Amino acid sequence: MKIGVLALQGAVREHIRHIELSGHEGIAVKRVEQLNEIEGLILPGGESTTLRRLMNLYGFKEALQQSSLPMFGTCAGLIVLAQDIVGETGYLNKLNITVERNSFGRQVDSFETELEIKGIANDIEGVFIRAPHIANVGENVEILSTVNDKIVAVKQNQYLGVSFHPELTDDYRVTDYFINKIIKETH
Repeated sequence: MKIGVLALQGAVREHIRHIELSGHEGIAVKRVEQLNEIEGLILPGGESTTLRRLMNLYGFKEALQQSSLPMFGTCAGLIVLAQDIVGETGYLNKLNITVERNSFGRQVDSFETELEIKGIANDIEGVFIRAPHIANVGENVEILSTVNDKIVAVKQNQYLGVSFHPELTDDYRVTDYFINKIIKETH
């Protein structure tokens, strides 16, 4: 399968590496037309306000709102997928969740911890950098993982969202789960 990584900002190469380790082809998506060539899309971390501006500039907002492509958002990508953001309106409105930005603190408060993620494993390394958390989940949203009673991973239909950066580790099991479980279930 061809899996895209939205290549507007963030750790694009690292996500592509995880896609390839999962046995599939990773494509850096820079143009809306490329959405027709892929079977799933990863929205990487970065700065969510900048990501939204770039998505508007290059026409991705409308295309992705109308798309039924499976999507996986990490950190800022999770914020972009959320229906609601504390103090703001959502952007793509794909995940029936409310997200709170920077809920684990500032850059200096970044941390790594071992996570138990339902359906994947109980020893996933989570890298949290100015990470959001999921404050509320709506109907049909499955909670996959928490840290200190804060929700950090969810799944809803063909959408997966995590607060952390799995691509910054050598462990590609979260990406593998997205491709070989979520995408394959929707085909």
